[in-house]
Amino acid sequence: MKRIVLTGGGTAGHVTPCIALLPELKRNGYDIHYIGSYNGIERKLIENCKIPYYGISSGKLRRYFDLKNFTDPFKVIKGYFEAKKILMELKPDIVFSKGGFVTVPVVMAAKKHKIPVIIHESDVTPGLANKLAIPAATKVCANFPETLQYLPEHKAVLTGTPIRRELFAGNKIKGIEFCGFTLNKPVILVIGGSLGSRKINEVIRGMLPTLLKDFQVIHLCGKGNLDDKLSDTPGYAQFEFINEELSDLLAAADLVISRAGANAICELLALRKPNILIPLSAASSRGDQLLNAESFEKMGYSFVIREENLTVITLLNAIKTVMDTRQDYIKAMSNSNLNNSVETIVRLLNDTIKKDK
Repeated sequence: MKRIVLTGGGTAGHVTPCIALLPELKRNGYDIHYIGSYNGIERKLIENCKIPYYGISSGKLRRYFDLKNFTDPFKVIKGYFEAKKILMELKPDIVFSKGGFVTVPVVMAAKKHKIPVIIHESDVTPGLANKLAIPAATKVCANFPETLQYLPEHKAVLTGTPIRRELFAGNKIKGIEFCGFTLNKPVILVIGGSLGSRKINEVIRGMLPTLLKDFQVIHLCGKGNLDDKLSDTPGYAQFEFINEELSDLLAAADLVISRAGANAICELLALRKPNILIPLSAASSRGDQLLNAESFEKMGYSFVIREENLTVITLLNAIKTVMDTRQDYIKAMSNSNLNNSVETIVRLLNDTIKKDK
């Protein structure tokens, strides 16, 4: 049996592609293990999948001044030695890294043990963690064609993003019933990311009286962001985070309002869901979501509102525009050649192990 260690963490977007690979990895005879941070969001998601989980110390690498910049390098060093010990015990044939700061010590430890590493980069430009890890990688999977110019030519492979098969098995009626909704009004699903978005949450809640006249709203608002005053509002269902029921909620949605994380938007593309993207601004990120959103807007898959332009009025206008032309968006997405990459990536893992042997 082949043994693989998956790693990735910090946000759900660094974990769900790994989860998407699990069924195909099992079909290919892999013994699967996962390394993440001690108590990151990835721990619960992976343990729910009944995959052995190993926590290590993780420090964030920041581009800006923060006092933690003086202490976090020691956490990364500690994580390296912890990962080194885990890999020495597991002796995996290969490591698959999805990104996030917890992956840096794992990839470095794999290089030390001469274990081949496959990295996946979802965004148009590589993040800092992946930039540090790329020199130690055997191959680097890319989601966007534009990404290839930022990668070493002999390592770059255009694969797309792994998408969980269960997302395609959603049941609209179950989603409607789960939220206590009716079939009489269209449904808007709002996804602010696993950590939520204060700005999106404020705007959505500020426009609820108007929005609920014509729509029902499912609001994934992030951990700690529930508003108890709105808990009994007819036609409005709010959740901190959804896992198993997400496929049903997506099936129920006529329109999705979302951040522009690469994994999230590729899932919307695969499901042909008309969508409005509100990417994180360059002021609060490295700008990767802006590039992702621009790429999707250019291809006709999405309507984009920059966060600094987000108001009740701009969002209401966007909703009207997308709902009026939703068939145009669905047609553009149906013509896309960005396919599910699960089988491509597992084939790459198999080939890399054979060459390494």
